[in-house]
Amino acid sequence: MKRYVLDAGVLALFFAGREEAREYVEAAYRGGAKVYMCEVNVAEFLYNYARVFGWGAALVRHALLRSSPIVFVEADEELTVKAAELKLKHYRELSLADYYLIALADSVRGVIVTTDSRVKRMRGRGVVLLS
Repeated sequence: MKRYVLDAGVLALFFAGREEAREYVEAAYRGGAKVYMCEVNVAEFLYNYARVFGWGAALVRHALLRSSPIVFVEADEELTVKAAELKLKHYRELSLADYYLIALADSVRGVIVTTDSRVKRMRGRGVVLLS
């Protein structure tokens, strides 16, 4: 079964009605793939969405996410240590949230789906870049 790990920007595209993002979220509903998100990336989506549409609207989207078949993964000790190790090694390249994304993808052996070209440049293979 395919495994995808979604970045915050993918959710923004999904809620904006973009077809290329819908494909990955709907894969979870169809059962054609297991779709994951790290809680850190969910927080990133929420604050960015709230900056544009307000906190109430962000909480509505959050409730929709929580009722979806997306698997939400907490930032546990293993994920945190891996994200910190990556950030230390490449501290100028990406945000800490991006390293949580990468650490989760490594953990579940999933393909990263992102809107951040820097993640694609850093990772290369195993990354789908949406624009």
